[in-house]
Amino acid sequence: MKIDFTHKQAAHCENGVVSNLMRHNGFEISEPMVFGIGSGLLFSYLPFIKVNFAPVFTYRVMPGLIFNRFAKRVGMKIKREKFSNPKTAKERLDNNLKNNNPVGVQVGVYQLTYFPEEYRFHFNAHNMVVYGKENDNYLISDPVMADVTTLTAKELEKVRFAKGAFAPKGHIYYPTKFPEKLELETAIVKGIKQTCRDMTAPVPLVGVKAIKWVAKNIRKWPKKIGPKKANHYLGQIVRMQEEIGTGGGGFRYIYGAFLQEASKVLENPALFELSKEMTLIGDQWRDFAVDASRIYKNRSGQEDGYNKIADQLEAIANKEEAFYKKLKKAV
Repeated sequence: MKIDFTHKQAAHCENGVVSNLMRHNGFEISEPMVFGIGSGLLFSYLPFIKVNFAPVFTYRVMPGLIFNRFAKRVGMKIKREKFSNPKTAKERLDNNLKNNNPVGVQVGVYQLTYFPEEYRFHFNAHNMVVYGKENDNYLISDPVMADVTTLTAKELEKVRFAKGAFAPKGHIYYPTKFPEKLELETAIVKGIKQTCRDMTAPVPLVGVKAIKWVAKNIRKWPKKIGPKKANHYLGQIVRMQEEIGTGGGGFRYIYGAFLQEASKVLENPALFELSKEMTLIGDQWRDFAVDASRIYKNRSGQEDGYNKIADQLEAIANKEEAFYKKLKKAV
């Protein structure tokens, strides 16, 4: 069971899976376009949920939402299935492969044998495509890897049924129906408007307000929770931004690429200018990550390091607030 499937590397797993599945079905859609139409960009701070003993900081929407929104906006249908029984999950996967249907699969990263050890930690919302099976080996197209790889049936079962937060429960998903032509224009506008709404939401858990709330907390952490824990929390922010938020800058570079592409589709030069602005904001996020990492690796020579990076974060929040207001007007 080997499907003729083209693997293409991407910056982020969910966008890459969707882009590759779309290409397999005859629609050439880039990773940034999937991300932008699916309103993937976000910032959220959830101090009451702990992952790896630190609060959740996320730079993207919940896993699965990008594909759901993208599909709805371009007029596609998709099917999602979860399982309580690994045997049933394996049978369903095998049936899809027999029917020449590659599927997206949600897995845990910690036991992914082909990942370098430093990237294997408890994170259960990674995505890949299974596109075939040879003997006991499943053929894997993981978009964040340069080349295709394999997992044994036992290894695949382990990662499909990883335990903990966002447990995948054998989750598979795949497109089932396509329109004759994807109407990208209206889909792009809807995607942009949703991102602007999310990032300017009036609640402190999401968007620009959440970034400001994190900045405020960073100032308090050294005294409130002690330097060791504060450093661990900083490490979590950077890891979610630069490793989980693959592509760097907490997805801001990918979003900039989306706006550049969208400016051509919509024939809207304002979006091209805003794409350049978003890339500069991504640079500021990256500078913040570098300075924060110096602190948690004990290499910062500045006594007031925490206040300095909090200032950086507040400046980013103010820039993003102005940016999303301009972006909303542009469409």
